[in-house]
Amino acid sequence: MSDDQPKTDDRVFSYDGPVGGWGSAKGMAQVARAAKPGPGALETLRGQNKAGGMMCASCAWGKPPNPHVVEFCENGAKATLWDLTSERCGPDFFLDHTVTELATWSEYDLEMAGRLTHPLRYDASSDRYLETTWDEAFAEIGQGLRSLDPKTVTFYASGKAGLEASFLYGLYARAYGHVNLPDSSNMCHETTSVGLKTVVGSPVGTCVLEDFDHCDMILQIGQNPGTNSPRMLHPLQQAAKRGCCIVAINPLREKGLLEFANPQSPWQMTVGAPTEIADRYLQVRAGGDIAALTGIAKHVLALERSRGGVLDHDFLNRHAHGLQDWMDWVDATDWTELEQVSGLTRAAMEGIGAVYARSRAVIGVYGMGLTQHVHGSDAIGALVNLLLLRGNIGRKGAGCSPVRGHSNVQGQRTVGITEKPELVPNDHLRALFDMQPPMEEGWNTTAFVEALLEGRATGFVGLGGNLARAVPDTDRVADAWRSMPLTVHVATRLNRTHLMPGQASWILPCLVRAEQDMQGGVNQQVSVEDSFSHIHGSIGNRTPASPHLLSETEIVARMAAATLDPNPKMPWRHWAGDHARIRALIEAVYPDDFRDFETRMNQPGGFYRDNAARNRVWKTESGRAQFTRPADLDATGLGAQEGVYRLMTLRSNDQFNTTVYGMSDRLRGIEGDRMLVMMSPDDMAAAGLAAEQRITLTSAAEDGIARRVNGLRVIPYDIPRGCLAGYFPELNPLSPLSRGDLASDTPASKGIPVRLA
Repeated sequence: MSDDQPKTDDRVFSYDGPVGGWGSAKGMAQVARAAKPGPGALETLRGQNKAGGMMCASCAWGKPPNPHVVEFCENGAKATLWDLTSERCGPDFFLDHTVTELATWSEYDLEMAGRLTHPLRYDASSDRYLETTWDEAFAEIGQGLRSLDPKTVTFYASGKAGLEASFLYGLYARAYGHVNLPDSSNMCHETTSVGLKTVVGSPVGTCVLEDFDHCDMILQIGQNPGTNSPRMLHPLQQAAKRGCCIVAINPLREKGLLEFANPQSPWQMTVGAPTEIADRYLQVRAGGDIAALTGIAKHVLALERSRGGVLDHDFLNRHAHGLQDWMDWVDATDWTELEQVSGLTRAAMEGIGAVYARSRAVIGVYGMGLTQHVHGSDAIGALVNLLLLRGNIGRKGAGCSPVRGHSNVQGQRTVGITEKPELVPNDHLRALFDMQPPMEEGWNTTAFVEALLEGRATGFVGLGGNLARAVPDTDRVADAWRSMPLTVHVATRLNRTHLMPGQASWILPCLVRAEQDMQGGVNQQVSVEDSFSHIHGSIGNRTPASPHLLSETEIVARMAAATLDPNPKMPWRHWAGDHARIRALIEAVYPDDFRDFETRMNQPGGFYRDNAARNRVWKTESGRAQFTRPADLDATGLGAQEGVYRLMTLRSNDQFNTTVYGMSDRLRGIEGDRMLVMMSPDDMAAAGLAAEQRITLTSAAEDGIARRVNGLRVIPYDIPRGCLAGYFPELNPLSPLSRGDLASDTPASKGIPVRLA
């Protein structure tokens, strides 16, 4: 194991500093010391998120046309430094360690082994990954895939792969004979893709970055920018300074929603006070957002009736459907029930309603605190209901703004990574590539895992990611994963999913986004889409970690060429030789979205893909923006159950999804191991628990499956009673696969029913 793991005590301390500031600088320095980045890392950071530079491989926050001198945040710097480590995980490493041994290592220690350098195949007789050649790997993988029923094979995509690789990957799957194309959005914002599309006709947010310069109220719901998207703090800071009212609605009291010291401001980094972010902070119960938003809306309706002039009647008459039915339901919903479910007082909800009623332009920002519930789609509908009342969708400074966590997860959906055939222009595929794309729905992540547990999944190809560790019911999944005849992983570092080899298993190491991809003497660009539907070119300039690495694009192309029968209209190797050729294909398949792709992608700020709902064109069933009644006020669907807590899984400050950079959760004041649970001091007292005591949590899901996680350290935290919080993936074994959003199958990771053992 690594000797570089931080030597921290398991302790809780008081962190009184703001987000950003010197704490952020210290956090980046700690990761830099651990990562040991090679030469040129600082040069890469200077050009990060700027035209002509590399687009960040962390979150998907927008890239402004007029960037700051430093246009990266703590998280983005950590991701880049991690990618550019000088540590190497080559063939000798695997000769020294069996897979069985490596499976006992922590997530952090696996990461610290460094960058993968050679293609590898699993040798069952020695229980080791052994060096192989690219030609052998592609030939064997192609032969293996041809021997399987395509309908039982899954092609998973993480949110980091660029548009070029993602487009080829989806085309490869369809030519092979399936649309089992889950991606990371299935576990986070698929609820947006389904729920938001139902009510406004768009599967993505309606805002652009410039809208944050013109709003006078922001509802920040179930999203913590300090940990998840720190660059968002810059527009929030500017909004706060000009008097915009920012309301945080979140169960945990998070530093990222309270105050921010801008690392680019010498004044704030020295003598100045940090900027207070949230004017009001509403600590809802886990799953209480539907009730909270309905309570706010209920007061807005009351103000309209008492004084008039509150609702935007012109907008509602021209653009809305279902208003009266929804208002009747709101009127029939009692304040007592809204208070009980939300965990808020009537006065608190009315206070926000009063501010909303006088605000000119309002943005609703949300993250997985809204989406990862059994009724997550209804929660999005509740937010949209509120926004529609005053016409806050489809005009400057207003709209609905989901915050995507992976750098290109939205873009992957745009170019065909989807299990739903109706979302792809199949006529264009038939005409351009002389193929017959499958028309039956494929597997999303949940369907794939169900097939895996039932023994129906025979093959898995992963374009990045650590899926076996990221999904619910991880203990059950780990036992089943090894039963697949074929597993293939395109990766940059070793992770736990690689240590669950199928009967034949391969690791194919790829370039990171910051590295050069030389083809025909030309350094190739890739492209990505941010959360605001802007497309950006990205180019890496660092020397690859190994001469044996290939780009994701080339790996996908060569796998496809080795798997599929020859087709003169699908010259895979030719496409991989020049990414501009692939972008021409994308433009041909999606001409409306990618007009003049090659010339526009490098303009400052990228180019806008447009959004019908932003233009008040509603591609809904009614042809209008839709008011909706939720199935349940409680988004968790749990109700009140004696002895049952609502567990929320979340990231630490030193983490990007399943990638663990260190053992510090600075902004929450927590150091040490990750096996912990945050709990209200009142709940601790009621249960007779002391701070730092080790406990066991068991599943309270009513599905007959025993689940438990032992050895969790109890941390007193400012969190509503009846709610718990802890880190994923460590607590994923408690999350039932059967509990997901009813419309999208997104795992209900923010409302897991558990008991104290």
